[in-house]
Amino acid sequence: MEERHKTGRAVFETMASFAPAFGLIGTLIGLVAMLVHLDDPKKVGPGMAVALLTTLYGALIANLFCLPVANKLKLRSSQEVLLKEVIIEGILSIQAGDNPRIVEEKLKSFFAPEVREQFERTREGQERVIPLRQTREA
Repeated sequence: MEERHKTGRAVFETMASFAPAFGLIGTLIGLVAMLVHLDDPKKVGPGMAVALLTTLYGALIANLFCLPVANKLKLRSSQEVLLKEVIIEGILSIQAGDNPRIVEEKLKSFFAPEVREQFERTREGQERVIPLRQTREA
């Protein structure tokens, strides 16, 4: 699973590394177009615009799209791996016959202290919200 995720992430990392290079190729094309029309000042502007815009587009594609997507995929992959490790550890503990309280503490050790505290707060809130059934007297 991790290798499959790495492959998908590598596509965006590769695009991020190539985008500035393609931007520079566009810059060269724009500069050539500009130099061809150097004798006519009115035609220099469009070539310069192409040169500058392709550089900008290459940098934007790499830094505002490809790299953030690759980083997001990396984060999601690590979260999924952690979840699967917790599930496997829980199954193994249950299979070994561990006490449920020990299993709970073992599984909570996988998570950061902030996440554990949030879990405890949620758990305490749920225990308070669930009312005990009361029998009605007729």
